[in-house]
Amino acid sequence: MTVSYRQPGLVLTDRRFTVPLDHDDPSGETIELYAREVVARDKAGQDLPWLLYLQGGPGFGANRFIGKQAWLGRAVQDYRVLLLDQRGTGASTPANRQTLPLRGGPAEQADHLTRFRADSIVRDCEAIRPEVTGGAPWTVLGQSFGGFCTVAYLSTAPEGLDTALVTGGLPSLDAHADDVYRAAYPRIERKVAAHYARYPQDVERARRIADHLLTHDVVLPNGYRFTVEAFQSLGIMLGGSEGSHRLHHILEDAFVRTPGGPELSDAFQEQAQSLLSYAGHPLYALLHEAIYAQDARPTAWSAERVRAEFPRFDAAKTLAGDEPLLFTGETIHPWMFDCDPALRPLRETAELLAARTDWTPLYDPARLAVNDVPVAAAVYHDDMYVDTAHSLATARAIRGLRTWVTDEFEHDGVRAGGPRVLDRLLALARDDA
Repeated sequence: MTVSYRQPGLVLTDRRFTVPLDHDDPSGETIELYAREVVARDKAGQDLPWLLYLQGGPGFGANRFIGKQAWLGRAVQDYRVLLLDQRGTGASTPANRQTLPLRGGPAEQADHLTRFRADSIVRDCEAIRPEVTGGAPWTVLGQSFGGFCTVAYLSTAPEGLDTALVTGGLPSLDAHADDVYRAAYPRIERKVAAHYARYPQDVERARRIADHLLTHDVVLPNGYRFTVEAFQSLGIMLGGSEGSHRLHHILEDAFVRTPGGPELSDAFQEQAQSLLSYAGHPLYALLHEAIYAQDARPTAWSAERVRAEFPRFDAAKTLAGDEPLLFTGETIHPWMFDCDPALRPLRETAELLAARTDWTPLYDPARLAVNDVPVAAAVYHDDMYVDTAHSLATARAIRGLRTWVTDEFEHDGVRAGGPRVLDRLLALARDDA
């Protein structure tokens, strides 16, 4: 049963699909996918081409837009849009600390989660496409990890694509997770330096908070153990268009006077726990390094190991001197599974995924080299989350791909730039630019 309803200028329809958990066993267990169909109200009765949106992540459901926000207003001028909650996310069959024990113990849970990477997501898309479009190919817009999925789509099922659009999400075709993070830490350091140049008062504020966390045991109201490493991980915001400003506002009122001396304020703790908790997107923590795994080499907590090669990120050493504290970025660490109540029950599962050595390839360089699907990609200069050099190397490896390299936007340009970003990519893909 489908349910339709309205927002300003739009008609939305909730849609649900049943797909195999394992596409290599189509008669076996199934899971449910949720998607929201969106069409302009004045075009609701028209036969429009389809645009499928693949969200960033892994682990996040599609955006819950209100009206024609961000790029959506431009998209519905030409398309009927499908906002897909990728398997395990949003309103699709969930995969989290509450549901994963239904699979069995940590070994069974880890095996189950190997089916939640880009390759399975692409096969889900191909499974539902005939029902959605009647078999016609569709345009795919992939943001960040959604772009990784789009490149996997071009590798495995290009016949399903009319056009492929990627924003901030061209992955390396062959880099190990170690290569990804060795490139990432210097970018993160540059973003931190830019933040302190904008808000020099935050240098002392960050050092004071870090010192407090090194000398006190702090547990946030939701049970999260707030360590200095957790505080540093708030730097993940610095890759977004508003991230530096948001971080500054969080830091400016961190302490409050109490009878026992200065303490971290309730308001600061409330903001911190909302940003640190993975309760709403646990697959991000569980599978983040696995999205780079394509061979027999384990990821083995790559971000944690590689961080040791960059001692300037060591908070204790920083506070022993007079250097600014460095925040970290899009990195997942084993201590997160000790600190976060939403992840603690999944620690052993995460360890098994980190040790896994039977990952299969996600991309097909030979097929990409003869690609004939129109492809356009926005590559953001010095993107904190996806390495620009890796992205441009991949762009050169995909036949016919046209890039728009810009420093006008950060990684979330498709949201911040909205219609203009999508319009530019469509023009590139159509060779109208």
